[in-house]
Amino acid sequence: MKAKQNEKNTSRWRQLRRSLRAASERVMNLLFFLCGILAIGCVALISVYMVISGLPAIREIGLTDFLFGQVWASTAKEPQFGILPFILTSVWGTVGATVIGVPIGLMTAVFLSKIASRRLADKIRPAIDLLAGIPSVVYGLIGVSVLVPAIAAFFDLPKGTSLFAAILVLSVMILPSIISVSETALTAVPPEYEEASLALGATRIETIFKVSIPAAKSGIAAGVVLGIGRAVGEAMAVMMVAGNVANMPTLFGSVTFLTTAISKEMSYSSGLQRQALFSIALILFLFIMLINILLNVLLKKNTKGGR
Repeated sequence: MKAKQNEKNTSRWRQLRRSLRAASERVMNLLFFLCGILAIGCVALISVYMVISGLPAIREIGLTDFLFGQVWASTAKEPQFGILPFILTSVWGTVGATVIGVPIGLMTAVFLSKIASRRLADKIRPAIDLLAGIPSVVYGLIGVSVLVPAIAAFFDLPKGTSLFAAILVLSVMILPSIISVSETALTAVPPEYEEASLALGATRIETIFKVSIPAAKSGIAAGVVLGIGRAVGEAMAVMMVAGNVANMPTLFGSVTFLTTAISKEMSYSSGLQRQALFSIALILFLFIMLINILLNVLLKKNTKGGR
């Protein structure tokens, strides 16, 4: 009798554990679903708000005059709201930072994951994490104190605040994102891939560039996207080193980015000027979305091509 009773109790406990496990799985699935819906909802709300806030000024100014106008004089007696200098400055600044930062970041990630000893890599990673944690205003302060005077002295310029200075600062700022994500992707490459390449007679460097990096390209692309996103959206650091003049971009001339155009005037703006700043924010938002979409499309094409 006792044995049968013990068996019944055991079966009941098993059923209870199964029920609790199934209930916990349902609760966690619901929680994950709600978190996903919340994230999508936040993006949708931001998108709707930007469109509603940005369209009135574009309608009043005119889309062509707003996007392709070369003069920004928002506080003049007869104000003009052309943002082409801001758009081109942001494009060239992002391209320049990407051209400099991506190769350095990728090579650093390769060194940490494939070449450096574990002891050396463990010493370098905290420095990279520290770069990620430095506030942007500190980057701007160092740029103003060290980089800007150095550029002025080296190139014999009256002042060093320029697009070139902003590109250099942004190049450093995007490194942590690229290095961290790329290193994780390279570390996740199955060792069998590299061992097979080495067994076929390839050198270690050939294996890294022809096997490891192509196998980790999706993760590397994600790091590049994060880096580009930071470069496009940075305001404080570039405000301090770019000069904040609404000129058409030249490498050693003072310029204004889309982000800095919003930051420097929002505190005292009103009326059409304030609406135009929201329109700039809308253009910046669409610019970032376009970059993400293009990179994702290119990545998917390359992935399909590789198959």
